[in-house]
Amino acid sequence: MSISYKKLWKLLIDRGMKKKDLREAAGISTASMAKLGKNENVNTDILIKVCKALNCDISDIMEIVDNKD
Repeated sequence: MSISYKKLWKLLIDRGMKKKDLREAAGISTASMAKLGKNENVNTDILIKVCKALNCDISDIMEIVDNKD
């Protein structure tokens, strides 16, 4: 099982935002944005900042996916 942030990227597209816009609005580092882009684990505080910036719930930006081949 792993984490996918595809929902986050779709939400940004729907809102006409770029990753840079989100980074600035949420006040998160470029390193955190890179982790999100690679579907890596990030601190819950980062996810909360993203949710506050986008006015959404955590389930709107991420999901757990099954890695079974």
